[in-house]
Amino acid sequence: MIPCTDFIPAYSELFKYLEERSGHEGVVDYWEYISDNFLGNLRDLAEKHGLRGCWMYWSRALNEEAADFTMSIDDEAGEFRIEMHHCPSKGMLLEMEHMEPYHDYCGHCAVLYARVLEPMGFEYDKDMSGIDEARCAVIIREKRGKA
Repeated sequence: MIPCTDFIPAYSELFKYLEERSGHEGVVDYWEYISDNFLGNLRDLAEKHGLRGCWMYWSRALNEEAADFTMSIDDEAGEFRIEMHHCPSKGMLLEMEHMEPYHDYCGHCAVLYARVLEPMGFEYDKDMSGIDEARCAVIIREKRGKA
């Protein structure tokens, strides 16, 4: 079986191609299409289990990608957090000498996941200040007043 990380350079090149053809808006349209049509598993888990469903989704996805991460849930605060110590996707792109990564490669995460979770009553916040070192953080919160 081909590991998912083998597709990372192709995704980066696809994003560049889409931007050349349709601008950044075209790339975002593609990410929205992916979110709407291929993230039903996240949607189902979050609907059924709330923040614990997010934990279930990302514990599987990030382990499949062999990411270096820490996750935590604070039930009292209504918050789920992922600390990405080393993103294998961005890390791979940063190490490649034969190609330049798509300038907004990491932007896909916010579009994909916020689009699923925010209509369900969650807030999705991403700290991308460390992306040049293949690090980021995601915080998903239950919106105040959510039943």
